[in-house]
Amino acid sequence: MNLRVGICITTHNRRDDLARTLAALARLDPAPDEILIAADGCVDGTPEWLATAHPEARLIVHEIARGSIPSRNALATASNSDIFVSLDDDSYPLDTRFISEVRGLFEDNPTLAVASFPQRSDEFPDTLTAPDFGPPLFVGSFANSGAAIRRTAFLALGSYPDFFFHAYEEPDFALRCVAAGWQVRQVPSLLVRHHFTAAQRNERRTHQRHARNELWSVLMRCPLPQLFAVAAFRIIRQFGYAVSRGASWVWQEPAWWFAAARGVRKCLAVRAPIPWRQYVAWMRLQRRPLTSEAEWLREFGGRAT
Repeated sequence: MNLRVGICITTHNRRDDLARTLAALARLDPAPDEILIAADGCVDGTPEWLATAHPEARLIVHEIARGSIPSRNALATASNSDIFVSLDDDSYPLDTRFISEVRGLFEDNPTLAVASFPQRSDEFPDTLTAPDFGPPLFVGSFANSGAAIRRTAFLALGSYPDFFFHAYEEPDFALRCVAAGWQVRQVPSLLVRHHFTAAQRNERRTHQRHARNELWSVLMRCPLPQLFAVAAFRIIRQFGYAVSRGASWVWQEPAWWFAAARGVRKCLAVRAPIPWRQYVAWMRLQRRPLTSEAEWLREFGGRAT
């Protein structure tokens, strides 16, 4: 029986970008088994436009914005597919055979939880003309603007932390995947075009959310006594990045420290530490992806299927 493959998109006040993405998805052959869209606090007429222009799409409407992460969780929960492809409203697959290729990839690899696809992105202009994106890799993170996720693994591992709101959900989930024996791979044979629209983006705000959520992930996942050293390292590294961006970033860096402190109790309430051997192996994996399954099995072991 073929796996069902759906597409999940979260959007916030970017109707024109969403229209371009849906036009690109219409060219996929075969078509996805379903398309789900979360309109998160949209005040630009997106829900009304979708109801008229794309009645085939299943729509989740958040009248008040809850954030991209709660929206992606809602989409995954509502999906009827075995594999859901996570996209932004300004990203879409380039290969018209994308759905059948993803289906075959997950059918052939029962321990695969996440397939991440390289992106031709305006954020990194060199990628727009890159002739290739290297070999397939086992990786420690992925980008929700271009990834396919096995729904059973996603739900079994507890989805993304809703209170993250936005940013860092991918490495936190990848950590839980590899610790549980699920694989996360980058698949360069399929590409995603990411226009990386500037609308609704704020670079400093994203940095602060990323830094806050990274520390929260350490509090939830890192074992004792290593937690203290890892947390200090994360804070110092993020501060170093702020220094590299200039004085205005440095003066505002304490904002995320206070935001992180307000969430400590919540993190400790759901704390589920991962054994240090696996945690440190995942940290190495983020710096140095692996090229062979034999290497991956030596680091993380197998999974019963």
